[in-house]
Order: sequence, then structure tokens, then C-alpha cells
Amino acid sequence: MIKIVLIEDQQLVRDGIRTLLELRPGYQVVACACDGAEGLQAIQRHRPDVILLDIRMPVMTGTEVLAALRQQGDATPVLVLTTFDDHELVHQCISTGAKGYLRKDVALDELLSAIDALHSGGEWLQPALTQRIHNYRLAEQQAFPADVALTAAEVRVLRLVAAGHSNQEIARALHRATGTVRNQVSAILEKLSARDRTQAVLKAIDQGLI
Repeated sequence: MIKIVLIEDQQLVRDGIRTLLELRPGYQVVACACDGAEGLQAIQRHRPDVILLDIRMPVMTGTEVLAALRQQGDATPVLVLTTFDDHELVHQCISTGAKGYLRKDVALDELLSAIDALHSGGEWLQPALTQRIHNYRLAEQQAFPADVALTAAEVRVLRLVAAGHSNQEIARALHRATGTVRNQVSAILEKLSARDRTQAVLKAIDQGLI
């Protein structure tokens, strides 16, 4: 059973997500919160396996919740729920430690897949939203030369990482050994000075690499 804390200020959205999750076996919403401060209390009380976090909320925003969790040393994986209007805030959340993000209108099966991925120690970056953020940032500032040089093969791997694929899935897609892909991902993280795959993707988007 995957224990989930849901932090969302809109009651209809909150109730809808909770109902849909609890219709599927293996998922339990142990607490809901309508703002960030209440959400932190619920996290401390229930010690969930995964946190679903809205960005724009009263009292404490999603980014403030993430910053507080980091300060407390709480490594519970956080899946950010957002709309297309929240590009900059999504970027801040990922940079602050969120392990994934999804649109609120995503299909239930993808939400469950994202929760499963985070629960297993992975990340989940919705490809459509990744592309929207990329386009948004290109429109808001002039393109600048990347200060990191990735090979064409590394760029292909990084695009698949951004789509939420595991090393094994990338290896199958590119017809390579899993160990080769693992080494390429490690090289990408080192070149981008990224602490994990999620941060690598966001840095690559920033620099126009993908």
C-alpha cells in the first residue's frame, strides 16, 4: 500500500484526486491538506511514501513546502501538480527538490505511473509539460550558447530521461547495454553539475540542450 499525502487548496480537485486514487487497490490517501502549512503538519504526522503537492496555495506555496522539507532533511518524494500557467514555479519546485511534475488534467493511469515511479526511487517528468517549459523559456529570453557540451548520443539519452524512462527502457529504445546507458547518464550528471536526473533535465532545458 502506497501512503499518500495530498496538498491541494481547491476542494473539488482535492476530493476528485482522492476519490480516483482510492478506487484503485494499492493506494491510500492518508491525509489531505488545503494549504502548505497544514500539509507540512500532515506529512510529519503520517510519514507518507509519496507527496502530491500543488504549487499555488495560501499560507505556504509549494516551493515553500519543498524548501521546508529540504531544511528538515525530509526526503519523501514529491510529485508537483500544476497547470501550464505555472512554468516558472514548476522550475523552482524541481530545483528545490521535487522529483516530478504533472498537469492536473492528466489521465489517472499516468498519475498512478508517476506515483509508482517516485515510490520506487525514480522521477517523472511529463514530456508535454517539459516541452512547454522549454518553449516558454525560449520565448522569455534570447537563446544563449550552452556552456556545457553534450555529445549527440548523450542528448538522445537525456531526452529519454526527460520523458520519464528508466535506464533499462532507454537501453532497449537505443539498442544499447544498460551499463552503457548508466555510464552515459552519470557523464551527463557530471557535465551538468546536477545532483540527480531531474535537475539535469531542468538544467538542460535552461541551456537549450533539449
